[in-house]
Amino acid sequence: MTKKELIENIARKRSFLCVGLDSDPLKLPKCITEKYASPATAMLEFNKAIIDATAPYCVAYKPNTAFYEALGAEGWEALDQTVSYIKENYPDQFVIADAKRGDIGNTSALYARAFFEKMSVDALTVAPYMGADSVKPFLGHDGKWVIILALTSNPGSKDFQFVENTQGGRLFENVLSKATEWASPEEIMFVVGATQGEMFADIRRVAPENFLLVPGVGAQGGDLSAVCRHGMTDECGLIVNSSRGIIFASKESDYADAAGNAARELAAEMATMLNEYSKI
Repeated sequence: MTKKELIENIARKRSFLCVGLDSDPLKLPKCITEKYASPATAMLEFNKAIIDATAPYCVAYKPNTAFYEALGAEGWEALDQTVSYIKENYPDQFVIADAKRGDIGNTSALYARAFFEKMSVDALTVAPYMGADSVKPFLGHDGKWVIILALTSNPGSKDFQFVENTQGGRLFENVLSKATEWASPEEIMFVVGATQGEMFADIRRVAPENFLLVPGVGAQGGDLSAVCRHGMTDECGLIVNSSRGIIFASKESDYADAAGNAARELAAEMATMLNEYSKI
């Protein structure tokens, strides 16, 4: 998916919502787990229902691969089938594999083949700690995106990401600045946690045109209004993710309806933000 297509989809739907498919088998509703003996099958059927209910209100889905990999080969198959279900039934959706890969040389190239060619996701989260040769092998795949970890929402982000160099620049700013040299905003996005609030203004000074993937809205307490006020561009420039707050909005048999309602409510807030801060 190109940047132009993504922006057009956001403008059409008046939403920049990403639904995180963090479908922890231990948290699935009993009506699902009692019906399917295999946790991987239960996860897949749960995902399908969530996707059907939320697709009108979002522009992206983001399965975190850890929840699937933990189930071994069956979990990986459930992930692959989840992506295929989205691609076949909702081809306008932007699919992000949240795998946080990051290695050097041929291993990164193989990770890229696994996700971009075999699974056909649109984007992959990548850890840049090892530098250019841990990121560049993911670049150059037509219509595919690399989403680089920049400023995350976890408490431990302060351990490294805010460390200053001798010129006073913080590590996350160095990551942003260097990564923008590797590829254009047509191919690179950055992960910036919603709980960072006003830090989005600092992000935009370094990366004014890149899309930002923003986790942390909902269960983690991120402020959507602050994110948009400081981080939105004329083209929107944001994909805001909510996982638990949507997919586990109910643990009862109405879980899909509840997820759809939660997504609809968040999308309505996003429409207001688009009207106020963007030009699309």
